[in-house]
Amino acid sequence: MADDLGADGLRFERDGAIGWLTLDRPHARNAFTPAMYFGIKRAVHLVNEDPELAALIITGSGDVFAPGGDLAGRSDPGDQPPPNIGAHMLPFLTIRDSTAPVITAVNGICQAGGLLIAMMSDICVASDRATFRVPELLRGIPDATYAAVLPAHVGIAVARDLLLSARRFDAAEALRLGVISRVVPHEQLRDAALQAAREVLMTPPMARMHVKRMLNERYGFIDYQTMFWALENSPEPREGMRAFMEKRSPEWVPKQFAEEGRL
Repeated sequence: MADDLGADGLRFERDGAIGWLTLDRPHARNAFTPAMYFGIKRAVHLVNEDPELAALIITGSGDVFAPGGDLAGRSDPGDQPPPNIGAHMLPFLTIRDSTAPVITAVNGICQAGGLLIAMMSDICVASDRATFRVPELLRGIPDATYAAVLPAHVGIAVARDLLLSARRFDAAEALRLGVISRVVPHEQLRDAALQAAREVLMTPPMARMHVKRMLNERYGFIDYQTMFWALENSPEPREGMRAFMEKRSPEWVPKQFAEEGRL
């Protein structure tokens, strides 16, 4: 049971020194439950603490990597409630600060929290079929992690574009903008992710840790206080999520721009 991550939607497998974590919740298109978010943190800690493991590769099942959190608020029968609800539940900083290399193999749709996991990993290898999006503002969420992380990757102008428009973009554009670092043909994704892990593991752990620390200093302050205040107190996230479930535009969209279906 040492490899049990406490979430039905996560599958952990060992391949020599590599831990493979697969996001596998097909009935919800791999949308994260709270237990999945916390289980990803557990996977990172597991790889860092187990002397038989040296790196973690995170990928998805089917044609989806991860679309973000489950806006319907659903959990699965085998999910264990995380001990903390809030910023401490989220895996993003744990991935960023991991001593063991974390590689993401993005196999398909990658949005919201899924894209943050990809961006915070050491190397993101994406399939040429992958698509990306930062949809938080469409749901009324002032996402603090994106506000700090995205400008460090792509610059202020592009960060404004991706955050405020919430538009979709493909793997080629994600590579060109600097959101991710590698794109490969879809059928080569697993081998390419393994190759990336092998390359990083050629470097010594202590020196690598110091380089990562210096790189991470380029990220801005992450204002989780504002973000979680809005989630608890602002009517906008509730309306954004309600509109998503009801497949309509939120009430703040001017009538002339309102669309049928989910934004």
